[in-house]
Amino acid sequence: MNIQSIETFDVAIPLTKPFKTALRTVTTAYSVYVKITSSEGVVGYGEAPPTHVITGDSMASIRYAINDIIAPQLIGLNLCESEHIFQKINASLVRNTSAKAAVDMAIHDLIARQAGLPLYQYLGGYHDTLETDFTVSVNAPDEMAEDAERYVKNGFHVLKVKVGIGDMREDIARIQAIRERVGNEPKLRLDANQGWNAKEAVKAIRAMEDARLGIEFVEQPVPAHDLEGLKYVTERTDTPIMADESVFSVIDAKRVLEMRAADLINIKLMKSGGIHHAKKINALAEANGVACMVGSMIETKIGITAAAHFAASQPNIHFFDFDAPLMLAKDLVVGGVCYEGSKMTFSKEHGLGISRLEIV
Repeated sequence: MNIQSIETFDVAIPLTKPFKTALRTVTTAYSVYVKITSSEGVVGYGEAPPTHVITGDSMASIRYAINDIIAPQLIGLNLCESEHIFQKINASLVRNTSAKAAVDMAIHDLIARQAGLPLYQYLGGYHDTLETDFTVSVNAPDEMAEDAERYVKNGFHVLKVKVGIGDMREDIARIQAIRERVGNEPKLRLDANQGWNAKEAVKAIRAMEDARLGIEFVEQPVPAHDLEGLKYVTERTDTPIMADESVFSVIDAKRVLEMRAADLINIKLMKSGGIHHAKKINALAEANGVACMVGSMIETKIGITAAAHFAASQPNIHFFDFDAPLMLAKDLVVGGVCYEGSKMTFSKEHGLGISRLEIV
């Protein structure tokens, strides 16, 4: 079974509520969909959202990278020689990780379909269900508390709370307001999206520890490049610290692990360039006794389904952040992962389990 054609499609879906972090505010989910067709007529799907402030990718750069650089090198290649294909994808151009991820997930979809297995089983099949968190955007404390209460009522037991905007005391007030509204039962994870410096992070986290606000972990408290600052925070707080934007590649993960700069690592396909390299990051973290989360950007169900299949396949993936499709006003994907509150289940169909796209 050879690669016969690679096509891209642009999509834009409004969010039901603006998504706000320390880095950006999103009102519409833009994405480039990838459709790869084999010589036998089998189709695999992938997705790449432009996340300018994290990956640096844009809609135009993603389309160009796939259509003009990657696709010409892959047409005609045999899917049974997947290592050769993934090497071609990675070597085709530097960075451009979202474009690479979209093609990578479509190739994985095709390979698992060829094998006659759902992708999570093809990759290892450790879990057959997952529980996702739900993200509380950064806003005024009262609004965040109201959002948190609604998500808990909708069946979510873990909340990922965005912080890192304004004075550090405002962030503490945000978490206190949420705890007062939802009580002590829901787990709270914080994501500062690089919004603090090292000393601010230590001060804020220690204050939350002293107030017994029950924070499960804090994600990327300092700028991505500041590994010394990340290590400073990790060594001076009791709350586990997770590296996110600091880790794109296996080389990045190696640096963080060697420095013991973080307690946990967040793997995202759009940072790693797809499942092929995400597996390597996870294996390195596991060898060093460091658990991982698999997260996402603002993606539709194609990208989230691929990330969820990867996450479900591995025992070292302990945390799951796959709420993005639940923030969208509509769904263009027929098939893929299914949601029931926070619970995610997989189709028994082969590959990603996506039967078609409803793109007008």
